[in-house]
Parts: sequence; C-alpha cells; structure tokens
Amino acid sequence: MIKRVRSWWTREDKIQPPERSMDNVPEHVAIIMDGNGRWAKSHGLPRFIGHQNGMKAVKRTTIAADKLGIKYLTLYAFSTENWKRPKDEVDFLMRLPQEFLAIELDELIEKNVQVRMMGDREGLPSYTINAMEEAVRKTEGNDGLVLNFALNYGSRKEITDCMRELGRKIKTGDLNPDDITPEMLGQHMLSSGIPDPDLIIRTSGEMRISNFMLWQMAYSEMWFTDIYWPDFNEQYLYEAVAEYQRRTRRYGGLT
Repeated sequence: MIKRVRSWWTREDKIQPPERSMDNVPEHVAIIMDGNGRWAKSHGLPRFIGHQNGMKAVKRTTIAADKLGIKYLTLYAFSTENWKRPKDEVDFLMRLPQEFLAIELDELIEKNVQVRMMGDREGLPSYTINAMEEAVRKTEGNDGLVLNFALNYGSRKEITDCMRELGRKIKTGDLNPDDITPEMLGQHMLSSGIPDPDLIIRTSGEMRISNFMLWQMAYSEMWFTDIYWPDFNEQYLYEAVAEYQRRTRRYGGLT
C-alpha cells in the first residue's frame, strides 16, 4: 500500500528564487531527466533507488517551476528506446507514474496544475495508462502550470507518424501538398497546443538530445549540468533560468 506523505506543495522551502527579471522567464521548460542509475551507483545503491529519488526531484522541480511562473514543464520520463533496458527495470519504471500520482494528484489538483501526457500508449501497461488518464481527466479544467510527461515518447516516431497522417490526407484528396506549412506540421505533433520549449535542460553531464522534441527544439536554448537528476533541485532550475535570461534569442536575425 502506498502511504501518503506530507504535501510537498505546502512544506517550507529553504531555497528561494534569486533576484531575477520577471519579464523574461521561459514560458516552456523541457527537461531530459538523466543520471538516476549513475546516481545510485555512486552511492552504492541499486538502480531502482535512483529512480525513486528521481521521482522526488520531479516534485522539487515542479514546485520551483510553479514559483518561477513557468507555464509549461515537460519531463522526459521514458523514451521509446528505454524498452531496451532490463525487464525488471522497465517494470519498475512503469510503476512510477502510478506511484507518483497516487501520492500527489490531490495536491496537483489543489494547486491548479494541469497534467498532460505525450507519447505512444501502445505497449504501455494498463495500470500506467489508467493512472495517467485519470490524472489528465481530473486536472483538465485547471489553468495553472501544465505538467507534461513525455512517456514512451520518441521524436523520430512522432515525426514519422505525423508524415503518415498527412500522407493519408493527401492520398484521399483532403490535403494539397502545396498547402503543407511548418505550422501545420506543428499542429500534428504530439505537443500540439503547447508552445515550443524556450529552454531545454539535460542533467548528468551528457550533451545530446536523445530523440527528444527534435522538431520543437529548433530555436530552444540549451543548458547542460553535470548534476545527476536525483540531485537536481530548485537552485539548479533557478541557475538555468538565470542563464537563459542572460542570453539573446535572435531566431536567425539581428538584435
């Protein structure tokens, strides 16, 4: 049985946001949460403990994003390539959404957070899908922070599926190829309705994208840190946002 812990929304946070301009907070932050297994290894612990502590980092980061005024937070929870991992680890990862939402869904509702999911439902266990769909359904009327889980998500598959859908419309005569625009493609992506990420964060020292939001990140700012995901906290998110605020986004033009 899962025991309810004290709400992480109402606890006293020791770390406060640094001085910052509220005029340039990224609207959408996306995070590649990496390093759970290496964190566990560095502490002499089994990998599943790293994943459990990674779930705590999700809590901390959601609180911090809400404080900062970030409107969309996308978390890369499980990729289409992660199925290659050992079965016992995959099974454990599939239980984490159910565990997380069983404990925290009431607070998410109370704090006006809207839960979304983007990814391929095919292949996911029923208990994982049911937990996510319940959270999406119960928070769909909320208009605060959007907490978007990329679960069983792979950007190449997303783009391929988009092309297939448009190809079928062309074949049936419902779409003229000359009418296809970048905006139309964006509307057929799994992230439709969510603005492209302003800032993408990756933890654990790796400097690659790993098949994550390849279409959407065309003009995203990148921020990499050596910190393993279970150690990621409010201060690191504030540092990433502060770095974002120091940069000038020109979108190929001049300032």
